[in-house]
Amino acid sequence: MTSYEKMRSEKVYFCTDEELARQQTECLEKLYDYNQTRPSEAKRRAEILKELLAEVGEGCYIEPPLHANWGKHTHFGKFVYANFNLTLVDDTDIYVGDNVMFAPNVVVATAGHPIDPELRRNVAQYNIPVHIGNNVWIGAGAVILPGVTIGDNSVIGAGSIVTRDIPANVVAVGNPCRVVREIGEHDREYYFRDRKIDPAIFDEIK
Repeated sequence: MTSYEKMRSEKVYFCTDEELARQQTECLEKLYDYNQTRPSEAKRRAEILKELLAEVGEGCYIEPPLHANWGKHTHFGKFVYANFNLTLVDDTDIYVGDNVMFAPNVVVATAGHPIDPELRRNVAQYNIPVHIGNNVWIGAGAVILPGVTIGDNSVIGAGSIVTRDIPANVVAVGNPCRVVREIGEHDREYYFRDRKIDPAIFDEIK
Protein backbone atom coordinates (compact mmCIF):
# COMPACT_ATOMS: atom_id res chain seq x y z
CA MET A 1 0.00 0.00 0.00
CA THR A 2 1.41 3.40 -0.96
CA SER A 3 1.59 6.28 1.52
CA TYR A 4 -1.23 7.99 -0.38
CA GLU A 5 -3.41 4.88 -0.10
CA LYS A 6 -2.62 4.63 3.62
CA MET A 7 -3.63 8.26 4.05
CA ARG A 8 -7.07 7.51 2.61
CA SER A 9 -7.54 4.11 4.30
CA GLU A 10 -9.06 5.50 7.57
CA LYS A 11 -6.31 3.65 9.44
CA VAL A 12 -3.39 5.04 11.44
CA TYR A 13 -0.32 5.86 9.33
CA PHE A 14 2.79 8.05 9.56
CA CYS A 15 2.47 11.23 7.53
CA THR A 16 6.17 11.80 6.87
CA ASP A 17 6.31 10.76 3.20
CA GLU A 18 8.12 13.26 0.94
CA GLU A 19 5.80 12.56 -2.00
CA LEU A 20 2.78 13.47 0.11
CA ALA A 21 4.50 16.71 1.10
CA ARG A 22 5.23 17.49 -2.56
CA GLN A 23 1.59 17.00 -3.55
CA GLN A 24 0.43 19.19 -0.68
CA THR A 25 2.78 21.91 -1.85
CA GLU A 26 1.07 21.85 -5.25
CA CYS A 27 -2.22 22.51 -3.48
CA LEU A 28 -0.70 25.36 -1.47
CA GLU A 29 0.61 26.97 -4.66
CA LYS A 30 -2.89 27.00 -6.17
CA LEU A 31 -4.34 28.29 -2.90
CA TYR A 32 -1.83 31.12 -2.92
CA ASP A 33 -2.98 32.12 -6.41
CA TYR A 34 -6.64 31.92 -5.37
CA ASN A 35 -6.13 33.99 -2.24
CA GLN A 36 -4.23 36.69 -4.14
CA THR A 37 -7.02 37.33 -6.65
CA ARG A 38 -8.75 40.68 -6.66
CA PRO A 39 -12.48 40.95 -5.85
CA SER A 40 -13.18 41.81 -9.49
CA GLU A 41 -11.56 38.59 -10.75
CA ALA A 42 -14.56 36.30 -10.31
CA LYS A 43 -13.84 34.34 -13.49
CA ARG A 44 -10.22 33.71 -12.46
CA ARG A 45 -11.34 32.57 -9.00
CA ALA A 46 -13.81 30.11 -10.51
CA GLU A 47 -11.11 28.69 -12.79
CA ILE A 48 -8.64 28.17 -9.94
CA LEU A 49 -11.30 26.64 -7.70
CA LYS A 50 -12.09 24.03 -10.36
CA GLU A 51 -8.39 23.21 -10.63
CA LEU A 52 -8.03 23.03 -6.86
CA LEU A 53 -11.05 20.99 -5.70
CA ALA A 54 -12.31 17.54 -6.68
CA GLU A 55 -15.75 18.87 -7.62
CA VAL A 56 -17.24 22.35 -7.84
CA GLY A 57 -20.93 22.68 -8.74
CA GLU A 58 -22.40 25.69 -10.47
CA GLY A 59 -22.89 28.89 -8.55
CA CYS A 60 -20.28 28.28 -5.83
CA TYR A 61 -18.73 31.33 -4.21
CA ILE A 62 -15.83 30.93 -1.80
CA GLU A 63 -14.57 34.15 -0.24
CA PRO A 64 -10.78 34.32 0.14
CA PRO A 65 -8.83 33.47 2.11
CA LEU A 66 -9.53 29.78 1.69
CA HIS A 67 -7.30 27.20 3.39
CA ALA A 68 -6.97 23.51 2.48
CA ASN A 69 -4.52 20.65 2.99
CA TRP A 70 -5.16 18.99 -0.34
CA GLY A 71 -8.09 20.60 -2.16
CA LYS A 72 -8.51 17.64 -4.47
CA HIS A 73 -10.32 15.66 -1.76
CA THR A 74 -13.09 18.25 -1.32
CA HIS A 75 -16.36 17.88 -3.25
CA PHE A 76 -18.72 20.89 -3.46
CA GLY A 77 -22.27 20.65 -4.75
CA LYS A 78 -24.14 23.54 -6.36
CA PHE A 79 -24.46 27.02 -4.86
CA VAL A 80 -22.09 26.50 -1.96
CA TYR A 81 -21.22 29.78 -0.24
CA ALA A 82 -18.30 30.17 2.15
CA ASN A 83 -17.40 33.37 3.95
CA PHE A 84 -13.84 34.30 4.99
CA ASN A 85 -11.35 31.74 6.34
CA LEU A 86 -12.97 28.41 5.51
CA THR A 87 -10.39 25.78 6.51
CA LEU A 88 -10.57 22.33 4.90
CA VAL A 89 -8.36 19.72 6.55
CA ASP A 90 -9.11 17.40 3.67
CA ASP A 91 -6.53 14.64 4.02
CA THR A 92 -9.40 12.44 2.88
CA ASP A 93 -12.78 13.30 1.37
CA ILE A 94 -15.07 16.13 2.43
CA TYR A 95 -18.48 15.97 0.72
CA VAL A 96 -20.58 19.14 0.75
CA GLY A 97 -24.10 19.14 -0.70
CA ASP A 98 -26.03 21.83 -2.59
CA ASN A 99 -26.95 25.24 -1.13
CA VAL A 100 -24.65 24.92 1.87
CA MET A 101 -23.54 28.10 3.69
CA PHE A 102 -20.37 28.43 5.74
CA ALA A 103 -20.07 31.47 8.00
CA PRO A 104 -16.59 32.95 8.70
CA ASN A 105 -13.85 30.89 10.34
CA VAL A 106 -15.37 27.43 9.94
CA VAL A 107 -13.05 24.40 10.14
CA VAL A 108 -13.93 21.06 8.52
CA ALA A 109 -11.38 18.45 9.58
CA THR A 110 -11.04 14.87 8.37
CA ALA A 111 -7.70 14.39 10.13
CA GLY A 112 -6.95 13.36 13.69
CA HIS A 113 -4.04 12.00 15.70
CA PRO A 114 -3.94 9.06 18.12
CA ILE A 115 -3.98 9.93 21.82
CA ASP A 116 -0.99 7.64 22.45
CA PRO A 117 2.06 9.92 22.99
CA GLU A 118 4.57 7.66 21.23
CA LEU A 119 2.46 7.49 18.08
CA ARG A 120 1.95 11.25 18.08
CA ARG A 121 5.67 11.86 18.61
CA ASN A 122 6.23 9.93 15.38
CA VAL A 123 3.61 11.99 13.50
CA ALA A 124 0.92 9.30 13.35
CA GLN A 125 -2.41 10.35 11.87
CA TYR A 126 -5.75 8.99 10.66
CA ASN A 127 -8.31 10.51 8.30
CA ILE A 128 -12.06 9.83 8.16
CA PRO A 129 -14.43 11.46 5.61
CA VAL A 130 -16.92 14.19 6.52
CA HIS A 131 -20.36 14.46 4.87
CA ILE A 132 -22.44 17.66 4.90
CA GLY A 133 -25.93 17.38 3.40
CA ASN A 134 -27.94 19.79 1.27
CA ASN A 135 -29.10 23.20 2.49
CA VAL A 136 -27.01 23.14 5.66
CA TRP A 137 -25.91 26.34 7.43
CA ILE A 138 -22.71 26.16 9.48
CA GLY A 139 -22.38 29.08 11.93
CA ALA A 140 -19.30 31.22 12.50
CA GLY A 141 -16.34 29.55 14.17
CA ALA A 142 -17.83 26.05 14.10
CA VAL A 143 -15.49 23.06 13.95
CA ILE A 144 -16.57 19.80 12.30
CA LEU A 145 -14.42 16.83 13.31
CA PRO A 146 -13.47 13.58 11.49
CA GLY A 147 -16.18 11.11 10.54
CA VAL A 148 -19.11 13.47 11.12
CA THR A 149 -22.24 13.49 8.94
CA ILE A 150 -24.65 16.46 9.05
CA GLY A 151 -28.12 15.84 7.63
CA ASP A 152 -30.04 17.98 5.11
CA ASN A 153 -31.41 21.39 6.16
CA SER A 154 -29.79 21.42 9.58
CA VAL A 155 -28.23 24.47 11.24
CA ILE A 156 -25.03 24.28 13.29
CA GLY A 157 -24.79 27.15 15.79
CA ALA A 158 -21.82 29.51 15.91
CA GLY A 159 -18.86 28.22 17.89
CA SER A 160 -20.08 24.63 17.97
CA ILE A 161 -17.67 21.69 18.07
CA VAL A 162 -19.33 18.89 16.08
CA THR A 163 -17.95 15.56 17.31
CA ARG A 164 -20.84 13.25 16.31
CA ASP A 165 -23.43 12.93 13.55
CA ILE A 166 -26.24 15.50 13.41
CA PRO A 167 -29.56 14.40 11.85
CA ALA A 168 -31.53 16.28 9.20
CA ASN A 169 -33.91 19.19 9.91
CA VAL A 170 -32.58 20.25 13.32
CA VAL A 171 -30.82 23.12 15.05
CA ALA A 172 -27.73 21.92 16.92
CA VAL A 173 -25.33 23.95 19.05
CA GLY A 174 -22.66 23.67 21.71
CA ASN A 175 -19.45 21.94 22.68
CA PRO A 176 -19.92 19.12 22.08
CA CYS A 177 -22.62 20.00 19.54
CA ARG A 178 -26.08 18.65 20.46
CA VAL A 179 -29.52 18.87 18.91
CA VAL A 180 -31.65 21.50 20.66
CA ARG A 181 -34.78 21.33 18.53
CA GLU A 182 -36.29 20.39 15.19
CA ILE A 183 -36.85 22.92 12.42
CA GLY A 184 -40.58 23.50 11.94
CA GLU A 185 -43.47 25.93 11.51
CA HIS A 186 -42.04 28.27 14.14
CA ASP A 187 -39.16 28.97 11.76
CA ARG A 188 -41.53 30.04 9.00
CA GLU A 189 -42.93 32.68 11.36
CA TYR A 190 -39.83 33.97 13.20
CA TYR A 191 -36.36 34.67 11.81
CA PHE A 192 -34.59 35.92 14.99
CA ARG A 193 -35.92 35.69 18.55
CA ASP A 194 -39.26 37.58 18.58
CA ARG A 195 -38.80 39.15 15.13
CA LYS A 196 -41.46 37.95 12.71
CA ILE A 197 -40.94 37.15 9.04
CA ASP A 198 -43.06 39.19 6.64
CA PRO A 199 -45.15 36.44 4.97
CA ALA A 200 -44.95 38.34 1.69
CA ILE A 201 -41.27 37.44 1.42
CA PHE A 202 -42.20 33.87 0.54
CA ASP A 203 -43.87 35.24 -2.61
CA GLU A 204 -40.43 36.36 -3.79
CA ILE A 205 -39.03 32.82 -3.76
CA LYS A 206 -38.44 31.57 -7.28
